[in-house]
Amino acid sequence: MTDVAERLITALGEDSADTGIVFSAVYQPVGGPGGTVMPPTFPTSEEQRIAARREGRFPRPYLFEERWVDGTRRSTVVVDQVPSQANRVEEALLDARDCGRLPLPLFELEVKEHGVRLTSLDFPHRFADAYLRDSEVGGVRFDKSEVGRALRSATAADVRPLFEREPYSLVFGAWDSHRKGRPLKLPRIYTSSMFGLEPLDGGRQAGKLDPVNLSGAIDDKAKAESDWRFLPEGAKRTGGRLSEIGHGNIAPNPGHGGVTVDEIRRRGWVSFAGLRRLRFGDVSPEAALLGRATLAALALAGDRLAFGRASVWLRSGCDLTRISDEVGIEQAGGQVEALAVTAADAVAAFVALRERAATAGLPMAGDVVPVTPTPQLAAAIRYAVTQAVGDGE
Repeated sequence: MTDVAERLITALGEDSADTGIVFSAVYQPVGGPGGTVMPPTFPTSEEQRIAARREGRFPRPYLFEERWVDGTRRSTVVVDQVPSQANRVEEALLDARDCGRLPLPLFELEVKEHGVRLTSLDFPHRFADAYLRDSEVGGVRFDKSEVGRALRSATAADVRPLFEREPYSLVFGAWDSHRKGRPLKLPRIYTSSMFGLEPLDGGRQAGKLDPVNLSGAIDDKAKAESDWRFLPEGAKRTGGRLSEIGHGNIAPNPGHGGVTVDEIRRRGWVSFAGLRRLRFGDVSPEAALLGRATLAALALAGDRLAFGRASVWLRSGCDLTRISDEVGIEQAGGQVEALAVTAADAVAAFVALRERAATAGLPMAGDVVPVTPTPQLAAAIRYAVTQAVGDGE
């Protein structure tokens, strides 16, 4: 048993004063302080657009908010939200699983002819996802298959089926909102987010130069990938501009230009109170404790795999260099005990705890259960990857 594993068992014990694992990090844009970063964008309301026009600026599609930071009220901008950070951790876990570093259970849906692969660590609603509901296992609809019925038998008093086959739902949360009845709601026990301090608006004039400066028009922009017809300037135009299918110059036009910030911070935690609320049926108290410690180690391993590196890539225009990074165990009263843990340490702790929980009567699978999309879901996937217009970034 590793030191980290033993510490997690102690932390989650009955008489422990520990409240959670906390993560605290500072980042700056790759290239140095003052560099522009691109926060996530969101639709702007008509009121926001009117206000922007009145003030002579471009509508800001970012999330700005006031926060208390180090005891001072500060202006901040959201750089990465909680669900997005969870997805980054799930992506890191999947990479580690695919590389053989982590023994984890997976559901795997593939449409090989189109290169589509979706797993338990990709499904947006995790165990409750519509991709699983609309798939089959061995020719049987997922919800009626043996493994599907086992998942659906999970209750607040007994989450063993999820621990065995879909532990990610217990760590990152899940809500079965597309089935009838009173479905199980699982709050996340792992949370992380990033924000920038004192954001200043950037500006951008986006345009495009065509090396030959093509001019004229096209008969039908819907024919972009087939036999569209060129219409020279002066011809009757019934189709569209060449720029609509990727040719010709585009004059510079204003667009959102990101922000510069004083610094970027990440805050995250694993909630021991949330883990203690999980129930595992009639297993022994020792097995339940080991199960909770295993889930804590899984969250810790995912966090270290995703954020324990020298830099992170969040999206185009948002590469960040890590300036500092601290992990600790918070205790009642607010003090934090530093926890020296690398990704390898956290993975080793998870493996050790998983094995010990299994010995105590609480197993977690490590195999892959392939699922096959129903004909209607397969048709929707084929359309999405061959015909439908993407959503962009």
